Amino acid sequence: MNKLLATLIAATFATAAVAQTPVTTTATPAVVKAEAKAEKAVAKAETKEMKEAADADNKVAKAQAKNDKTKAKAQEKLVKKAADQNENIAKADPEDKAKAVAKAEDKMADANHTAEKKAINADKKLIKTQVNAAADKAKAASKTEEVKAEATADVHKAAAKH
Repeated sequence: MNKLLATLIAATFATAAVAQTPVTTTATPAVVKAEAKAEKAVAKAETKEMKEAADADNKVAKAQAKNDKTKAKAQEKLVKKAADQNENIAKADPEDKAKAVAKAEDKMADANHTAEKKAINADKKLIKTQVNAAADKAKAASKTEEVKAEATADVHKAAAKH
């Protein structure tokens, strides 16, 4: 047990000693210039990516608000239509009541169908916007990765020249 403990302690000190030895690399002015240029390009690309992501999120938020508004308006029309039909049933003569109920049910079925269609179309538009936003974000991220790769290649080229 003591040997194991001594070995572990010795290994820790040896690792610490190796980790502390500085590795000196001499960077030529061309490499330093290439690294600075690369960092600037990457920062610019990342900023552009964040802006495009924010724009995409903004489009989705607007589409969500429009979706909610469209559905609420359709529901409001449906409720009004139901109230009108209930009023028509109440106004109907007792002998025409069954006919008025049948007519109201038919109109309510049409109103329900219209409201459902509006909700489906609103959801369709929202989903399309969400998919396009996700695609825009993916394209922006891909472009950033491309810029990073190009920057790394430029630094390596500069280092290889000297």
